[in-house]
Amino acid sequence: MALVACKRLPDTSVFKRLGRRTQEKENIITRNHQVVKSAAVCKYWLEGRCTRNPCRFLHPARVWKNPNSYKLNKENIDCNQINVIQTEQKVVLPNAAQTKRITKKDEKCRNLGSWFGDNGLSMVARLEGHAKGVTGIVLTSGSNKLYCGSKDKSLRVWDCSNGQCVDVINFDQECGTLVEEGTWIFAGLQNMIKAWNRETQNTVVIRACGGMVTAITMYEDTLFAGMEDGSILAWKSTSKINFSEEATCLKGHTGSVLSLIVGAKQLFSGSADRTIRVWDAESLKCTHELNGHTADVTSVICWDQYLLSGSLDKTIKVWAATESGSIVEVYKHDVDNGVLAFYGTHDAEEKPILLCSCKDNGVCIYDLPSFAERGRIYSRHDVKAIQDGPEGLFFTGDAAGLVSVWKPNGESVSKSRRE
Repeated sequence: MALVACKRLPDTSVFKRLGRRTQEKENIITRNHQVVKSAAVCKYWLEGRCTRNPCRFLHPARVWKNPNSYKLNKENIDCNQINVIQTEQKVVLPNAAQTKRITKKDEKCRNLGSWFGDNGLSMVARLEGHAKGVTGIVLTSGSNKLYCGSKDKSLRVWDCSNGQCVDVINFDQECGTLVEEGTWIFAGLQNMIKAWNRETQNTVVIRACGGMVTAITMYEDTLFAGMEDGSILAWKSTSKINFSEEATCLKGHTGSVLSLIVGAKQLFSGSADRTIRVWDAESLKCTHELNGHTADVTSVICWDQYLLSGSLDKTIKVWAATESGSIVEVYKHDVDNGVLAFYGTHDAEEKPILLCSCKDNGVCIYDLPSFAERGRIYSRHDVKAIQDGPEGLFFTGDAAGLVSVWKPNGESVSKSRRE
C-alpha cells in the first residue's frame, strides 16, 4: 500500500516496557570497530524515528500473524479487473483541524481517503448478496476466488476477475467464522466445522460440541476451534483429507472464545470473560492467564514478539514476554469505541500497519509501532471481517452483509456487477 501518514504522534516512547528476545543467537556482539547489537529493542525504532544505520540495538523483523493471511501468488487476481457497484462511504482524516468528510452517493467514489496517496483510496467493488452480517472473508492463494461466510446461513464464492458470484453453499445454520489454513478452508457452524481441501477437493464435516464455533486456527497438524461455551477443541490431522474423530477439550475460559491465534508455538485465546489465555500449542496446557481488559476480548493477533489484543472496553493492549518468562502489558492505546476486529499488514515500503474495526461503523488504520492514525473509513454498518490481498487490495465485510473491496491509488470502474 502506498500510504502517507496524515499525522505523527509526538516523539515519546510508545511502549512503556520492552519485551526482549530470549534466544541467544539473536544477541549480536560487536568487537574491533564492528557494530554491536544488544538484546534490547531500539526505543527510537519503536517510535519510528531511528536514523542510525547500522544501529547497535535491535530492529526486530516486522512479522504479522493474522487469523487469515493472504499469500501473494503471481496467479492471483489482477485487481485492475475488479468491477464496482457504487455505494456511499466516508473517510475522515485524523487531524481535527484538517478533517474533511468525503461523501459520494450514486456516483463514482474516486478519491476516498486522501491519506492513501495522490489518487486516494477507491472502493473498486461492492459485492452484494448476503442478507445478514459477514463473519469471515477468505482470498485463497493461487486463485481468483473470494469466499465469504455469513449469518444468513450461506457461503458465497466470488470470481474476482468480474465481480460475479459463481457459487452459493447453503448451510442449515449461521456461519460463525470462516478461515483459510494451508490448503483447507474452514467454516465454523453450530456444533460443527465444515472443511474443504482445495488441493484434494475433499469435503470434511468435523463434529464439535459447545455451541457455535466462533474462532478457528491451526498449528502444524492440529486444528483448534473456539466455542461459544468457552471451551477450545483440538483435533489432530490424520491425513491430508481427514481429522481425528475425538477432540481434546481445553477448558479455562468462562465466556465464549472470540478469537484464536498461534505464535511462537503458543495458542492465544481471547474471550468474552475479559481474559486472554496462553496455551502451549504442543502440550495443550494453559501457561498464562492475561488480565487487564474490562470487557470482551474480541481480537488477538501477533506482531513480531508482541501480542496485540482488542476489546469492547475501547482499548488496544500490547503484551510482551519478560526475561523471567511471564507475559506483561507493555502498552495501551485508547480508541473511541469498542474494538471488533484486527488485521495486520504492510504498506508498499514494508512498514507495518494495523487495520482496526470498531463499533462506530468504521475501520481505523494505524502506523506501528507508533499507533499514529493514518486515516479512517466509515460506512453504514459495523465492519466485522477484514482480509488483505495483492497490491494493497483489501476487503471488508459488514453487519448488513455487504462486502466492499478497496484499492489504494486506483479509480473506480464505471460498470456495476451484482449477483
